[in-house]
Amino acid sequence: MKDVLPPRPTAPLKIAVSECLTGAAVRYDGSGARSSYPHERLAGLFELLPVCPEMAIGMPVPRPPIRLVGTTESPRAVGVTDRNQDVTDALAQFGINAADRLRQEGIVGYVFMKNSPSCGLFRVKVYPESETLTADRSIPVHRGRGVFAEAITRTWPALPGEESGRLEDPVLCENFVTRVFAYAHWRTLEEAGMTAAGLIGFHSRYKYLLMAHSINAYQQVGRLLADLKGQVEAKAAAYILELMAGLARPATRQGHANVLSHIQGYLKNDLDSATRQELAALIQSYRLGEQPLLAVLSLMKHHLCRFPDRYLDEQVYLESHPPSAALRVML
Repeated sequence: MKDVLPPRPTAPLKIAVSECLTGAAVRYDGSGARSSYPHERLAGLFELLPVCPEMAIGMPVPRPPIRLVGTTESPRAVGVTDRNQDVTDALAQFGINAADRLRQEGIVGYVFMKNSPSCGLFRVKVYPESETLTADRSIPVHRGRGVFAEAITRTWPALPGEESGRLEDPVLCENFVTRVFAYAHWRTLEEAGMTAAGLIGFHSRYKYLLMAHSINAYQQVGRLLADLKGQVEAKAAAYILELMAGLARPATRQGHANVLSHIQGYLKNDLDSATRQELAALIQSYRLGEQPLLAVLSLMKHHLCRFPDRYLDEQVYLESHPPSAALRVML
């Protein structure tokens, strides 16, 4: 695989981030939101490119607040006190343009500001259209997505994205970092020139990582890559969408244990009976929630150091991001 794949990128990787999360005073009320971004946990992993779509379309600081109004499928971003202020189209167009620019600048992930009518990624409030309800009495539904965030994710569906508040969850944080590092590697492969050998080599390294996150996606990708004759570019485009969608599903204990058992199978002829039983028992203990993932991985890596296997050594699953970040401690 080393002959057909570029090396995995190293930290810090370039990601875009809602500018208010850096502490910049760009919110509608002239404040920042640095406390909403887990800077310490992600320090050293990422180089941040701040983006504020509301300022980018010419809105001042401070400014009248906006909110989403209408249906969750197609809301409008309008003024809270003046519904004639409609910035939906401007935010959407800026998102389309920004996606192209950010791709050219080497961005491989995006952290969006939670709850924002422009940048919120999940469960943003959407208010009803009815003019009979006052701003104070309107009952919103929490099923919207910010207009700018929607434009970015629709235009660039493979880009790993996450919302600031969710990064406080250790499982979701580790999941986001895993996706960013995987996508960064994919982008280096694209830039080097996509070939059938490169595509197969990439999947060979990421197959166990994908299996841990989604067995369905793992099976779908296998069928997708079964025949690449004359279709490499099209299959590559479909592959990365399937891979990133699969990785977006956080791996469960069952998924991790399944992969660890597969990896153990490669060592069955190298380990004696007692050592095999010890490893199998530890995997089962992890499956039941009695041991952390790092306990199993540490023992597995110990055995792989004693009995090297090139195929396993290249599996991204065993080290999906820099270990110095200690993101698997809580898994």
